Amino acid sequence: MLDDDLKTQLAAYLERLQRPVVLVASLDDGDKSRELLQLLEDIRALSDKVSIEVRRDDDQRKPSFAITTPGEDIDVRFAGIPLGHEFTSLVLALLQVGGHPSKAAPELLDQVRALQGEYRFETYFSLSCQNCPDVVQALNLAAVLNPGIHHVAIDGALFQAEVEAREILSVPSVYLNGELFDQGRMSLEQIVAKLDTGAAARKASAIAAKAPFDVLVVGGGPAGAAAAVYAARKGIRTGVVAERFGGQVLDTMAIENFVSVQETEGPKLAAQMEQHVRQYEVDIMNLQRAQALEQDADGITTVKLESGASLRARTVVLSTGARWRQMGVPGEDQYRNKGVAYCPHCDGPLFKGKRVAVIGGGNSGVEAAIDLAGLTAHVTLIEFDDRLRADEVLQRKLRSLGNVRVITSGQTLEVHGDGSRVNALSYRDRVGGDVHRVELEGVFVQIGLLPNTEWLKGTLQLSQRGEIEVDAAGRTSLPGVFAAGDATTTPYKQIVTAMGDGAKAALSAFDHLIRTSSPAVETNAEVKAA
Repeated sequence: MLDDDLKTQLAAYLERLQRPVVLVASLDDGDKSRELLQLLEDIRALSDKVSIEVRRDDDQRKPSFAITTPGEDIDVRFAGIPLGHEFTSLVLALLQVGGHPSKAAPELLDQVRALQGEYRFETYFSLSCQNCPDVVQALNLAAVLNPGIHHVAIDGALFQAEVEAREILSVPSVYLNGELFDQGRMSLEQIVAKLDTGAAARKASAIAAKAPFDVLVVGGGPAGAAAAVYAARKGIRTGVVAERFGGQVLDTMAIENFVSVQETEGPKLAAQMEQHVRQYEVDIMNLQRAQALEQDADGITTVKLESGASLRARTVVLSTGARWRQMGVPGEDQYRNKGVAYCPHCDGPLFKGKRVAVIGGGNSGVEAAIDLAGLTAHVTLIEFDDRLRADEVLQRKLRSLGNVRVITSGQTLEVHGDGSRVNALSYRDRVGGDVHRVELEGVFVQIGLLPNTEWLKGTLQLSQRGEIEVDAAGRTSLPGVFAAGDATTTPYKQIVTAMGDGAKAALSAFDHLIRTSSPAVETNAEVKAA
């Protein structure tokens, strides 16, 4: 089941086990049960602290297995074979059940331990979903820490009957005590915030009490991370306030053009960015959405947050990034996560054997159509323009596929459904004017990005597309306020350009601090000395 290289790596990890781990397998006579048992046998052979128990007459999903340790009330279970993106989730669960400590913030771990009540979580994932491991790992850790929390991670492709019964068309989908809890990527911090209703108010109060920053970075994507590192290295008081650290990179599957790194994945890169930022004395305030920007006569800028708290800073770097552009047609909002999707890698396996459409003929759209063609019965790609805009190499691959239809000069008009899920899409032929209806079960939207700048309208200069207008140094129309990354007029929305933008904006902010009449900048070292 596991190749020799993977066994060698896993054996090194299992050396960190501090207590016995028992893998309790619930199996039947099917092929998947045999595959799962082989995986568990491979794991057992790598550590004398791991043992296996096999049960065939219990009432658990089959195939599935629990990860337990004697004397501890821990309920962590995988239903399916956690390979692909979930192999890391399996390794972390083995280590954490085996007593290896988590690297999460101590205050967050204490918050999980303090939760009262019984929480029975079920997470449906797909092995190709890069968003799912974050949720699976967060809930597994919670179940290790708190005996009142139970979690089973379920491979939706393997348990199709459950997926159909619950009408799950998007992963990760999380159920709590039998009811839908949430869908999409979630961190442990986000999950706890939903369970601990007083957490948001406590955090807002703590944020409001913070002293002014020398540089406050708004946004935690590549641009924001780079800005934080470059500002912190100047020894000045630096803060980052972000809706989710990592930003749009978290939703990116394969990254193959990040110079010096031949290939990586978005979530992995986002974790590395956060680790790098945390090496410095940077105050990271996550899960906070900016709501307004104000500046007083002394040049101090205030960032107001939706939580009700406010942060003050001598300079600000805006790096709020962008989000998926929506079609803006009837039915899109109604059927989001009910057939309308934005991540073909995550949700594609749920449409196996079905008919789907991809909206958008750029690189993202054509790549999505190619990927989906290998899973679904048929793909209809609809492009508004009179030709596809994707790279020719992608177009050649697309044209070679027999189950793909390409429609150009097509204007999507409406997503149709039966009230619970998508069943068709209407589009207008922009050349002839005729309206056509395509019967299908899924619509994947891939039509570009929108800058997250609505909250800045009327405060500083924005372009017609809503991007923050910046000069060569990252300066905005507001003195002391700089901007970087996908939210700005900088061309070519790429990770590498965003990081360069962030570094440049932070250096410009430092230059502004030392050249203006703002209060003297104190380095962290000077503050400590005082």
